Amino acid sequence: MTERAIRFDDGEGYEQMMGKWSQMVGSIFLDWLAPAPGLRWVDVGCGNGAFTDTIAQRCSPEAIDGIDTSEGQLAYARTRPGARLATFRQGDAMALPYPDQSFDIAVMALVMFFVPDPDRGASEMVRVVKPGGTVCAYVWDILNGGFPLDVLQEAMRDVGMKPLLPPSARISPMEPLRTLWSDAGLEAIETREIIVQRTFSGFDEFWRTSQLGSGIGPRIAAMPDDRREALKARLRERLPFDANGRITIVARANAVSGKVPA
Repeated sequence: MTERAIRFDDGEGYEQMMGKWSQMVGSIFLDWLAPAPGLRWVDVGCGNGAFTDTIAQRCSPEAIDGIDTSEGQLAYARTRPGARLATFRQGDAMALPYPDQSFDIAVMALVMFFVPDPDRGASEMVRVVKPGGTVCAYVWDILNGGFPLDVLQEAMRDVGMKPLLPPSARISPMEPLRTLWSDAGLEAIETREIIVQRTFSGFDEFWRTSQLGSGIGPRIAAMPDDRREALKARLRERLPFDANGRITIVARANAVSGKVPA
């Protein structure tokens, strides 16, 4: 199995696992970005529309285009309340199907490290944004323990399983992300660390939720029973239970924003 095996095709499963995390980070990100109302947005790698819907609810956009490789994710996105303002289509982040200077803002939410060629992905966002417009993104700090499922990945390593990483995980720390924006020719570059947390009622909820809508679930399902039980036991040892058996997971994302030269 290779890194390319990480796929997100189950929109409903993704919503229960990563969609909730995305909306928490996305709300803080938009507060930081503070965009004007009435703008045209493109949400590149929109997935099941979690962040697209947050834009629609919080930013009073004129319109939003969402693009993603997965038709299953897009089908879920079209059911969201914010879909009334959005147009969703299947496509490639490295070859956006839009003319030059079509949008005021281009954004990638938890996506850039999945783009095989991040430089090309950033350049495509710059191409489709008007001069003076904004190109922005946020990614989990996956190489420095910021991923919401980092504790599960560490438990997987404990039992001899190598977690799958996105193909471009190298750009997830802050400095490589800033350099990516600078190399794309963007100006007035700003960065922001975003920390969020989510509480689970207990082990069973965390275990079930962590396997939804990601490449982790199928790998765990394919494990022999004894090895799966060993993984669960190691995970229990690593999880931060409180006195009531609840689990609070802290995650960290790196955000970047820049302006297209006028």
